[in-house]
Parts: sequence; C-alpha cells; structure tokens
Amino acid sequence: MVLEASSEPGILASELHADGKHVGILCVPGTVAGGHVSGDPLLKMDGPAVFKLAVGVLDSAARAVLAQAGRSEADLDWLVPHQANIRIMQGTAKKLKLPLDKLVATVAEHGNTSAASVPLALDVAVRDGRIQRGHTVLLEGVGGGFTWGAVLLDF
Repeated sequence: MVLEASSEPGILASELHADGKHVGILCVPGTVAGGHVSGDPLLKMDGPAVFKLAVGVLDSAARAVLAQAGRSEADLDWLVPHQANIRIMQGTAKKLKLPLDKLVATVAEHGNTSAASVPLALDVAVRDGRIQRGHTVLLEGVGGGFTWGAVLLDF
C-alpha cells in the first residue's frame, strides 16, 4: 500500500505487537540458508489456539487505537481485517459490536494472501464504493510467531 503526506490527518493511531511465547501455535520451524532447507519448511498451526488468541489480541488492539484517538466502536464505519479466516474476522467484528455488513471480507475471492490481504481488501472496498472519503476505518492483522496490530484511520 502506498501512503502519501497530507495536510489532513489520516492515520489516527496504531498498535503493533509481537510475543514470541506463542511461536508454537503459528510458525515455520525450518529455515532456508544458502539455498538449502534445514528442518521442516512447512507452516505449522494450531487452529483453535490461533483463533482464540487472534480474536482476543485483535479486540485489544482495536480498543487501544480507538482509545488513543478518542473514538469508540460506534465511530467505526468499516473493519478491514487480515483475510486469514472468516471466523476470526466475524469474531472480532462481534466483539466490537460492529454489524457484519461493515466487515470487508474478501477471503472467499482472494484466499489468505498473508501480508497483502489488508491492502487488497481495502482496495476492493474503495473501488466498489463502500469505503469513501471521511469514513473511519480500522485495519488489523495477525502473523506468525505471533504478531498482531491495528491501525485506525480517517479515510
């Protein structure tokens, strides 16, 4: 995603976190060095543990950026989450008391495109006219190792 400087505020708040104690629930235990694979190069995931942790940390990150910006969940126009799992996305929306029609979900069309999923979903919603100038948008994601974060912005 390309950002540019503006005289108007856009990004209101952000929260980024990592906690290595959760590495075992979502990781690639192998490594690649010098063109050689050492160990297991395949993704390992404990689905139920990832679901539980992801919904909890995404809710906390969302509430943190809302508090930093002096906003509440009622101020959200759109939730654009990492497109990994529809249940995680719906669980986060539910915790924020956000109707599911305010959840941008493209996982059925794109699949889990990892770090590209939030920008791709945002692009789809802007192009189809759902997200418009002046809307308050919450972006959020999770990643292996375990990492997570949220960004609140006025589009």
